Amino acid sequence: MTETPTRTHEPAVLVLEDGRRYEGRAYGARGQTLGEAVFATGMTGYQETLTDPSYAGQIVMMTAPHIGNTGMNDEDMESARIWVSGFVVRDPSRAVSNFRSQRSLDADLEAAGIVGISGIDTRAVTRHIRSAGAMRAGIFSGDAALLTHGEQLELVLGGAEMTGLNLSGTVSTAESYMLPAEGDRVGSVAVLDLGVKTSTLNHLAERGFDVHVVPQSITAEEVLTLGPDALFFSNGPGDPGASDRHVELLRTTLRAGLPYFGICFGNQLLGRALGFGTYKLPFGHRGINQPVLDKATGRVEITAHNHGFAVDAPIDRVSESSQGFGRVEVSHYDLNDNVVEGLNCLDIPAFSVQYHPESAAGPHDAEYLFDRFRDMVVANASTSSATGGNE
Repeated sequence: MTETPTRTHEPAVLVLEDGRRYEGRAYGARGQTLGEAVFATGMTGYQETLTDPSYAGQIVMMTAPHIGNTGMNDEDMESARIWVSGFVVRDPSRAVSNFRSQRSLDADLEAAGIVGISGIDTRAVTRHIRSAGAMRAGIFSGDAALLTHGEQLELVLGGAEMTGLNLSGTVSTAESYMLPAEGDRVGSVAVLDLGVKTSTLNHLAERGFDVHVVPQSITAEEVLTLGPDALFFSNGPGDPGASDRHVELLRTTLRAGLPYFGICFGNQLLGRALGFGTYKLPFGHRGINQPVLDKATGRVEITAHNHGFAVDAPIDRVSESSQGFGRVEVSHYDLNDNVVEGLNCLDIPAFSVQYHPESAAGPHDAEYLFDRFRDMVVANASTSSATGGNE
């Protein structure tokens, strides 16, 4: 057991855009940070949350009261860095006790320049956000804690709103790279990196795909020139309504007959490509305990989520794509609020889910979706061979 050195008495404050203030103690780096205040309900997996690019631009508050007890390590990183704008916890662990730990959470936050706050009533903040909705916020510590209340609130109100915000360029890879298939190779998949997680890429490689990760700036023509057997859109931050170029890229590749699987942001972009709208949820779904119904099997899956936007499609009937892609059904929906959690195209090889099936921090109920994707790609290749190619 390693004691974690902390400076526990330095003041900090969390300020919401509606003027609410929560005073606590400085945690992680000192200074000021701005972002959208959201809460995550997982009791485990804080390292995976912190390093998930989907959380870019957000101040993440953990609803579980005790955070940091298992420390941090290199193996569980979902990307090369911590992406959250700020971090809010009630009781940071004073000691790290896990055989896999290499560093303390507090040390990693400080090294990454992530301003945090501890010692506040996270239940009260969660209840307020559930009632008032996710909103802009700021954390102020160090010299920034000495600013007047009015100055702090003015900074918060000057921050960017998530609606209309395109963050794909911030989180995407700048250069293409490839992970080779593991085991029996079934083909290649082009992965549009909108904020992809390492676990997702590993799952695809384990299913026999050569995984070609490409930057979000790629064009449809460049994707097709690569000659992949399938296309995958990853999770990512921001408003899907601000990603028109990615929607058009997807429409072009779908019309070319390329099989498609999308998760989270990739589900919202498939919805838009098919002709559905998207909308902002009041406070979103974030955590690893969201109940989702698979309509095809009647099975309830406990799933990992991080999304503040959703697809506006009817869950009780099959729809016709207004963009000419045939029949579409909602395959999954959230049992808490009936939000669309999956789309399945009945006339083209394409489907998506709103949650994270790789779920590195657990649960693992939805890993079968990677198998479904592999099977779809194999079946499409067999059909294409029998008919002499895509028409």
